[in-house]
Amino acid sequence: MMTLDQLLEALNLGEDQDVEFKTADGGLPKSIWETISAFANTESGFIVLGVAERDGGFVAEGVRKPEILRKSFWDTHNNPQKLSQAICSEDDVSVLTVAGRRLLCIHVPRAHRQQRPVFINGNPLLGTYKRNYEGDYRCSEAEVRQMLRDAGDEPLDSLILDGFDLDDLDADTLAAYRNRFASRDPDHPFLALNEANFLERLGGLRRDRRSGAEGLTLAGLLMFGRERSLLDALPHFHLDYQEQLSSNPEERWTYRLTIDGKWAPNLFNFYYRVYPRLVDGVDVPFKLDRTATRLEETHVHEALREALVNALIHADHQSSRPIKIVKRPDAFIFHNPGRLRIPREQLYQGGITDPRNPNLQKMFQMLGLGEKAGSGFQKILRAWREQHWLIPVVAENAALEMTRVWLPVTSMIPDDVERELRALVGDAYARLDELERVILMLAHRFGEVGNADIQPYRSEHPRDIGNKLKLLVERGWLGKHGHGRGTRYRWPQLGAPDLFGGTLEMELSEHVLDDSPPKALNSQHKDPSFQHKDANSPDYEALRALAAPIRERLRAKPVDVRTTILGLCSGAYLSLRELAELLGRQPASVQNHYLTPMLKEGVLVQRYPGNPNHPNQGYRKAEK
Repeated sequence: MMTLDQLLEALNLGEDQDVEFKTADGGLPKSIWETISAFANTESGFIVLGVAERDGGFVAEGVRKPEILRKSFWDTHNNPQKLSQAICSEDDVSVLTVAGRRLLCIHVPRAHRQQRPVFINGNPLLGTYKRNYEGDYRCSEAEVRQMLRDAGDEPLDSLILDGFDLDDLDADTLAAYRNRFASRDPDHPFLALNEANFLERLGGLRRDRRSGAEGLTLAGLLMFGRERSLLDALPHFHLDYQEQLSSNPEERWTYRLTIDGKWAPNLFNFYYRVYPRLVDGVDVPFKLDRTATRLEETHVHEALREALVNALIHADHQSSRPIKIVKRPDAFIFHNPGRLRIPREQLYQGGITDPRNPNLQKMFQMLGLGEKAGSGFQKILRAWREQHWLIPVVAENAALEMTRVWLPVTSMIPDDVERELRALVGDAYARLDELERVILMLAHRFGEVGNADIQPYRSEHPRDIGNKLKLLVERGWLGKHGHGRGTRYRWPQLGAPDLFGGTLEMELSEHVLDDSPPKALNSQHKDPSFQHKDANSPDYEALRALAAPIRERLRAKPVDVRTTILGLCSGAYLSLRELAELLGRQPASVQNHYLTPMLKEGVLVQRYPGNPNHPNQGYRKAEK
């Protein structure tokens, strides 16, 4: 549940990915149900009733009768004609008091896959919403159908394809599969079966006992299908393997395998074409037997095999998104459509599996490929720890309904990365604690990270990690975008890649490399460079009075903040921390949104031009 401190911080920041404010002065807002649907279908969130927007900021006005409002909420929440799932529990709704005003706070948990989509007004196609940064949007029909597929207990790959039969399978692929199967287990009874019975035992053919329908399954077509048949059944079906090994930025890939009419692009052929290339050049010894199956292989090769198989068996193959595998000099990256079906923390702990396509899983397992006991990802983690490589990062994109597994093949803090860290933080590097170094290293390696990406590396509580991230932002060593659970922290560098393949167009900001703990906004211990050291002096009181209209407002117009900064800096140099204290804002926000652009415009000047990292850096209004 949201604490009072969290609520106050949210009021200061405004609405974001996981906080929504509503006035509720006329009763329960009608739009609340769209937001509940959006939060439940995405990453959870909080709705706070009794907050109004005033002059670009948020003010706690309170609600008159919170208990009546609470009852109205529960009456509608438990009505299936309004909300498809009773998603909240009693503990999710509470009354908080801010400045004597009572607010109704509603926590909306993330829905389990069996509950999604959470929709309103009895119509999933028109009443399903998702959260997209600061707003709710109605899901497309394709997004709703993807959630509906995941909600069912019926395996996705057991779908019987109407109008498809054994002629839609590639005979060479099926023969190659049987040969590999026989080589691994020559006495297996399945080998005595004819083609149809063999496929039936694998799950490639099926008869529905309730409807009587029978025929080729989605699993059978995916594993053994011809190209045209695959595209007839799945118009968006796409497999893509890329090797991006060139240092030339104009060369997008050095090798690519995709659907091009030159091969039967089923999952069996894709695996056996891609796996040898994935492990080629891995700088650890291993051997393959004549069937390209493991023979005294290392844990790294076993891990890459698991990652590749997992991408194929856990994908939502009916999605419009592709399966994409990328090999780079510094990482292996596996993209697949569909979100995780178990909590991410459970994935790292192991022991639980919930495959979308258990028939495909069985087909690979019959060849000795893939794990069933929920230990596949544990093998990946073991191999990466043995090599002292960065721990793999699993990231979900709720908007795209995709999952990405990033397997870096670089050590925790290579020499070149350490040099860049030292260049960034200067003399403060020696005083960084271990958590700070790990966070900065991960941000450097991945371009941007979130709190959850750091948790697999550290035992600290997520709250402690969040506080450390906030501190690094305040010191200017990390950039920040988004709020709440959607917050991402960026290495301050142009063009760094994010976890979903984009480019972070982030300008280098001016940094203040003071490594002392941040001072409270009302601290009497001033920076030694401050020109008005006595907090009770007329000069200092004049500055506080000048900044009071901005400091006392939760959100002010940028033009008013700029004007106030120019007024504060008209008589003497002020440091970033002093300006942040006077304005009642976070130092990183003042630096990124005001000081850096005002320096570029020439309306401010620095005490130490050309040396933005100087610990006594200050800012003053430029003389005309």
